[in-house]
Amino acid sequence: MATNNGGAAFPSAGVVLSNQAQRQQGAYEGMTLRDYFAAKAMQAILAHLTQGIRPQDCISAADDAYFLADAMLKAREQ
Repeated sequence: MATNNGGAAFPSAGVVLSNQAQRQQGAYEGMTLRDYFAAKAMQAILAHLTQGIRPQDCISAADDAYFLADAMLKAREQ
């Protein structure tokens, strides 16, 4: 089952490029809403670390951030 990514976080009405043109110009829709939610959650998680940031903290924080992002997307469906 595919993960709900929420679609584009900041959709814009603009020039619609073919997939080929997007690849050539590097133009994409940008981050998904899931990524945006995870980034916001990650910021809050890391801000509350009191011992500094260690590599294992980053991995755990990223997992937690996407867990929270998925919960936010699920809450939007209700």
